[in-house]
Amino acid sequence: MATIQQYRGRNGGVSWRALVRRKGHPPQTATFARKTDALDWAQQLEAAMRAGRAFVGTEARRRTFAELAARYREDVMPHYEAVEQRKREARLRWWEERLGHARLADITPNTIAECKSRLARGGKGLTPSGRPASPATQVRYLATVSHLLSHAVRELGWLDSNPAQKVRRPREPRGRVRFLSDEERVRLLEACRASSERSLYLLVMFALATGARQGELLRLRWADIDLQRRTAVIHKTKNGERRTLALSAPVLDALRESGSLRFGGSDLVFAGRRTIGFPRKAWQTAVKNAEVADFTFHDLRHAFASYLAMSGATLAELAAALGHKTLAMVQRYAHLSEQHTSGIVNRMAERFLI
Repeated sequence: MATIQQYRGRNGGVSWRALVRRKGHPPQTATFARKTDALDWAQQLEAAMRAGRAFVGTEARRRTFAELAARYREDVMPHYEAVEQRKREARLRWWEERLGHARLADITPNTIAECKSRLARGGKGLTPSGRPASPATQVRYLATVSHLLSHAVRELGWLDSNPAQKVRRPREPRGRVRFLSDEERVRLLEACRASSERSLYLLVMFALATGARQGELLRLRWADIDLQRRTAVIHKTKNGERRTLALSAPVLDALRESGSLRFGGSDLVFAGRRTIGFPRKAWQTAVKNAEVADFTFHDLRHAFASYLAMSGATLAELAAALGHKTLAMVQRYAHLSEQHTSGIVNRMAERFLI
């Protein structure tokens, strides 16, 4: 049975308190500025109780976005690497600035869509840089808030559904594919070998021959490498799963050559003479000396994938080598394996159709 009571505050303002009591359920209360809102809430809650959905809507009206963000930081964020935590924290703060005081029940797909539009338009205070956010950036911001709201649905029970899932994501441009020509590859490796940073050549050769990410390589330890089995184990990858890298002859030769270059007692494979971490200055110098334009360290991963595709690897094999769970991320390399695909089709036709 619902009871609606009127309250008058010290400033003269009027509010309405709804109290719902039903046998077998604890009393539920909520306060509203309008009597009609209190009546609507009480009727919906009573209907939910009759249908066996006892607490639908209660927590959503009581909890704010800021409270949910605090729980997300406590429950979810610690499970990510430090770099990923910093990225998520920056995006989470952006959403808090706009929705922090909003009740979860008041956050609709339109609310999320309006925030997405602000990202797309840009402007001072609307995006981190003030410039319009790219489609890729918009997708990442939407993914963060969607994961946050999913936590409220699945783990906390504060929401019945995730409003962010109903917001259309902008279409991202096809991923970048930049690989080294034969001449560029030779020049770059020679420049890295000539660098005063002795670990640079091994680092670049490793990335080029395995497709491992920069962060994965910088965490690699000598204990993770098995020269007899010709493998290296990456314990912490971007998707959270352990991955084993196959080491080819050029990498093994570089490893044996660099095995004695352990500086400062570190067991990290890529701890150089002058730095522990990515040797950015040495890398930039090598790229400049090699006269390789528009090329980043991450493009070594693209080069690895491109070389695999041009060597006849299937998309499934590419995904496995790069550590992707789906084929979506390797579709960008499909055009490089067209000749290989054509050869397979022709061999099938010669055997079965001619």
